[in-house]
Amino acid sequence: MTRHFDRRLFLAGLTASVAVPAIVAAQPPATSKRPEARPGSTKPLSVTAEEMIAEAGLSGEAAFHVADLSQTQLLEARNPTLPLPPASVAKALTALYALDVLGAEHRFATQVTATGPIEDGVLKGDLILQGGGDPTLQTNDLAELAAAVKATGLRAVEGHFYVWGGALPYAQVIDVLQPPHVGYNPSVSGLALNFNRVHFEWRRDGGRWGVTMDARSDKYRPEVAMARMRIVDRSGPVYTYADEGGRDDWTVAQGALGNGGSRWLPVRKPELYAGEVFQTLMRSYGIVLETPRVTQVLPQGRVVAERESEPMRYILRDMLLYSTNITAEMVGLAATAGLSGRAATLEASARRMSDWARERLGLTDTDFVDHSGLGDRSRTTVEDLVRALSTPLARAELRPLLKTIDMRNRDYKVMPDHPLDVVAKTGTLNFVSTLAGYAEMPDGRDMAFAILTADIPRRDALSEAERERPAGGRAWARRSRLLQQALLQRWGVIHAG
Repeated sequence: MTRHFDRRLFLAGLTASVAVPAIVAAQPPATSKRPEARPGSTKPLSVTAEEMIAEAGLSGEAAFHVADLSQTQLLEARNPTLPLPPASVAKALTALYALDVLGAEHRFATQVTATGPIEDGVLKGDLILQGGGDPTLQTNDLAELAAAVKATGLRAVEGHFYVWGGALPYAQVIDVLQPPHVGYNPSVSGLALNFNRVHFEWRRDGGRWGVTMDARSDKYRPEVAMARMRIVDRSGPVYTYADEGGRDDWTVAQGALGNGGSRWLPVRKPELYAGEVFQTLMRSYGIVLETPRVTQVLPQGRVVAERESEPMRYILRDMLLYSTNITAEMVGLAATAGLSGRAATLEASARRMSDWARERLGLTDTDFVDHSGLGDRSRTTVEDLVRALSTPLARAELRPLLKTIDMRNRDYKVMPDHPLDVVAKTGTLNFVSTLAGYAEMPDGRDMAFAILTADIPRRDALSEAERERPAGGRAWARRSRLLQQALLQRWGVIHAG
């Protein structure tokens, strides 16, 4: 299938059983030992992993686990059973969950249905925009759907216009501890548009402010009324949010704006958002719909037009590359629905995924509160992560979806000719940095590895105002990434055949 290029710009076989690898069945050593050189070897093995961790100067905890997949052999481990937040590495397990339950070829369908007959181009009934859990739906896709409705010969609708997103449970936010205005923490439902983000743009001209809230794409710029922004004269906070009159009511501190700019804000009323945009696009084709009405009960009707997503494997590849939280939540919720029926809440679905991980992958110390890793109450261990990565499902279907990790020197500059070939999933929260994936050595041998670092007390001490850019957060994360690089390069040297 041809990939939608605008989506990339916008974002800037196993059968019934999953084998538990023997390489992680035995209890590994609690700390990494100094390796001994092989006979005739001249490799510099003087620096241990413990010394690397000490040199990194990280506060908090550090854990790692690395196994040789070629010989089903544990190589090194440190704190292998210490539960720590996985951050976005959780998305790798969510991808496995979706691949196992729904399959790599699964597609999500967004439909327009009608409750009555169409006579002489007039619908004698209601029109429904029906979400099917597609996390990748964008304004351009809704425009194509509107064009498909027009192509049926429909000219007018006598009844109401309903919007339904009940295929998945609604969650106002993914994680309640995040600042209210960050676009990576939107609402979740069975109907999501533009990753449930609305575009806020401001311009100052002659002392007057111009503000727009729209669902823009590279082709369209439909404004919405369900989200409103007011500029106020205050020192802080920068943004406030309230649910006022059935719409998203935002304010922003004037002093934080400068003369112009833009950003994507989270949407808290996703069905209404998609409904308003679809109403505008239908009007551009000469079909006037009434104000959208959000319904909790799906009216029965026949399909007028349908838009299918790309196959699951492409959705997951982009999710892992761009680390999109809402995609992880929606595919995780969809997998739960496919496995055991629609979950009541996002957290209930995450618990079901944790149960699946225990039952199908043999993970013993993994408990999630969401599917994206945004919530810092989720826990896993490096031993569990390597166990999951070592399964046939992960090696055959997840590994090709992971992104390439460049090898970098101490100045964090890319070393393009480095012989280690690494693909992995990264994860970052404030004072949490994680990495898990695969490393292929020059001789073709394979390693599965996981590295988790976290300073939980330091993270817990942050106020809401500090959570977006905490003091010392970038420096801490950089030290963790340098440690990850050092450990990978060490393993590539001392464990090469």
